[in-house]
Amino acid sequence: MDKRMTYEEAVAYIDETPKFTKKNTLENTRAILRKLGDPQDNMKILHVAGTNGKGSVCAFLSSILTTAGKHTGLFTSPHLVDINERFQIDQEPVSDEAFLEAFHQVMDCVEEIQREGYAHPTYFEILFLIGMVLFAGSRVEYLVLETGLGGRLDATNSIAHPLVCVITSISLEHVEYLGDTIPAIAGEKAGIIKPGVPVVYDATLPEVARVIEDKAREVGAKAYGVRPSMYEILTETNKDIDFSLDSGYYEYRKLKISSVAEYQVMNALEAVTAIHVMDGDGSFTEKIIREGIARMRWQGRMETVMPGVILDGGHNRAGVAEFVKTARRLEENYPVTLLFSAVSDKDYEHMIETICRELHFHTAVITEVGCDRAVPAARLAEYFRRYSKARILECPAAGDALDTALEAKGEDGMLFCVGSLYLVGSIKRELKWRYTVD
Repeated sequence: MDKRMTYEEAVAYIDETPKFTKKNTLENTRAILRKLGDPQDNMKILHVAGTNGKGSVCAFLSSILTTAGKHTGLFTSPHLVDINERFQIDQEPVSDEAFLEAFHQVMDCVEEIQREGYAHPTYFEILFLIGMVLFAGSRVEYLVLETGLGGRLDATNSIAHPLVCVITSISLEHVEYLGDTIPAIAGEKAGIIKPGVPVVYDATLPEVARVIEDKAREVGAKAYGVRPSMYEILTETNKDIDFSLDSGYYEYRKLKISSVAEYQVMNALEAVTAIHVMDGDGSFTEKIIREGIARMRWQGRMETVMPGVILDGGHNRAGVAEFVKTARRLEENYPVTLLFSAVSDKDYEHMIETICRELHFHTAVITEVGCDRAVPAARLAEYFRRYSKARILECPAAGDALDTALEAKGEDGMLFCVGSLYLVGSIKRELKWRYTVD
């Protein structure tokens, strides 16, 4: 680019690029990668798709790899506070300076490729390309690569030769782009499966398992299905879960995750299976896997950010079902307060009805997220009052809502901040402002 931007200008430029326009072809993305020198070619890539849990599976994989001493890149989305969160090297976000340098390198190539008749990349495509430049520049050995929307046509699927593919649980999402049935969405996710590349997948739903197994057979890929019957919960507290795994060809006794959510056990099972599938020389020992699982931290997924304060970004039916499953267990011992918000393109009435039907919270504080899809607090509160007799408080400003919810929680209660990743980002940003020491 002729004009060298600042970090803030580069982020603004990316934010102004349409997020949900028609995707460019994979050949368009591959053309830019070629212009960049095919930075992906010298990395061992673990490619992860799915509806729910793919970010957590990526985090487990990254944690195991770095525990093993492997120089590891991690590309995930969305970010909650800073865009740099999407690009981690050895579990640390890249610097503003590194991000900006990679941005300019990508945009210089974009200008060249446009003169050859190719299209300008979309929002996610720009971020993917920046990631490839960052990880190649750092010479990572392994790259854990999360898809954005879908799989088959996702920009990340321009990668031709991953080491292993992983497909997490699948439910209805983005039906306007991916199809309006579970098998149709599974077919889009299964589009990441490559000839001869093993695929690990969540086989809980038979209709999903059939689609993935058929695709694997079609391209000659070995498939490894994992199911909830392969793990056993041993003990649960308000901080962590002890469990055992038995997949039929490996077994671990008493692993620990630093999470209160049982669904993270299933995500850990997928990650461990993927490590075993790709481990050709046995370098990932039981000790490494055990430590890597225990060390994993992932933002916004039943994440404890303060004593008794948990953030969860579940925003579809499956995500909310998992949230209430965990919260229902904890409310047996702790009075529960909710801090809730949602965006307009989600089925927030169903979310609210489910939460009100399944939980016995005493107070819900309703707020608004800071984006153009925000739903007014008053509208959300109407649904809470329709489905619950608990105390419902409207507090549109997120910072004020947090103060109100913390006061309602008291010293001995649990506060769950739920309904939207935008809400999780707002709360984390608020906490960062409050507790960062200059």
